[in-house]
Amino acid sequence: MPQTIEDETFRHTDWYAEELTDRHFVRCVFTDVDLTEAVSRGASFTGCDFGGVSFNASRHTDSAFVRCGFRRCNLFEAEFTGCKLVGSTFEQCALRPLRVSGGDWSFVGLPGADLRGAQLGDVRMREADLSGADLSGATLARVDLSAAHLRGARFTGADLRGSDLTGLDPTAVERAGAVIDPQQALVLAQALGFEIR
Repeated sequence: MPQTIEDETFRHTDWYAEELTDRHFVRCVFTDVDLTEAVSRGASFTGCDFGGVSFNASRHTDSAFVRCGFRRCNLFEAEFTGCKLVGSTFEQCALRPLRVSGGDWSFVGLPGADLRGAQLGDVRMREADLSGADLSGATLARVDLSAAHLRGARFTGADLRGSDLTGLDPTAVERAGAVIDPQQALVLAQALGFEIR
């Protein structure tokens, strides 16, 4: 039977290597909680606030963090597989090196985030805010970036092959050395006003 926890506050709690399975947290506050090497599977966090939480080397599978706020959290080597983070925001968080495989990160707020070297694959990031984010050297494979906010983002040396770049203005991002496929080249050429014949 799934356990639901509502409106609770957790402070300075040690959940090192904790296994969070089928637990549901609603409107909970986590402050300075240690979730290093924690594992979540089928867990959900809805409208929760995370402040100064350590997610170092944590693994999350088929879990949801919906409309959550992350502030000054450390996600060093955290992995998210098939997770839903719709509407969540990240402020002043350490996000390197982040690995995301599958899932839905639409409407996520990552403005100015340091995502250098991040590994993102098969992720939906529709209307995500990546304005000013640094994705230098990152791999974004088959990522849905439609209508994402990308102005001022840095994609220097990034591998963008297979991703939806229809919303990308090539003149509004740093793109030196970024790798794209032929189909994406057509999309970006048309965005620049070229006619392909």
